Amino acid sequence: MTKTPRGVRVRRAVCKALFVVGGVITLVCVLLPIACWRDDVAIERSMGQAVAQVDSVSFNRTVVRYATPDGRVIIPSQGVLYPAGLNVGDNVRVEYDQTNPELTRVAGRTAVLSLLPVGTFLVSVWIVIAVVVTVLRRFGTRV
Repeated sequence: MTKTPRGVRVRRAVCKALFVVGGVITLVCVLLPIACWRDDVAIERSMGQAVAQVDSVSFNRTVVRYATPDGRVIIPSQGVLYPAGLNVGDNVRVEYDQTNPELTRVAGRTAVLSLLPVGTFLVSVWIVIAVVVTVLRRFGTRV
């Protein structure tokens, strides 16, 4: 019984690890739009509407402030859902879950907006994995 060369074993292990990482990333990319859809369903089940002012915009969240009909001022700690194109000082219509006003989205925007960026990212990840695996398999003896 001959033992496979160490380089071959390492390349196989790297390929398997890349496929596992790709699988985990795929799972997350599938769950993200599902989570967005679930949030949309919760908002639509008990929808309130308001006009919000954009207080801050950063890479990871956009903070808005709005008042509910009962006079409470709500500032969702996680920011507003689907904030693309908002700027500080803008007034924007929002829809929120009346049972959980922390769950707020820009009016008229839904989980469909998550499909293009998630899909593009996922395709890019698998292209990179395919290229690396191909290089490892074809040129493994020379690398």
